[in-house]
Amino acid sequence: MCLAVPAQIVEREDMLATVDVGGVQRQVSMLLLPEAQIGDYVLIHAGFAMQQIDEEEAKLTWSLLQEMAEHVQDA
Repeated sequence: MCLAVPAQIVEREDMLATVDVGGVQRQVSMLLLPEAQIGDYVLIHAGFAMQQIDEEEAKLTWSLLQEMAEHVQDA
């Protein structure tokens, strides 16, 4: 199973972007989403931005990931 994580693009230079993933910044390839711009939300996996999503979906996904992490910690 693969897990893509939501992130917001905070910087962009050619086909590389810096994204914010829950307060952590990392660089990802934009080869699969050349149209995405600063401020957009994307799903990232294996160092690539794979799909553009809206802000509401990104926040919902983060909420669910945090909830799952809390359950793992309680186990």
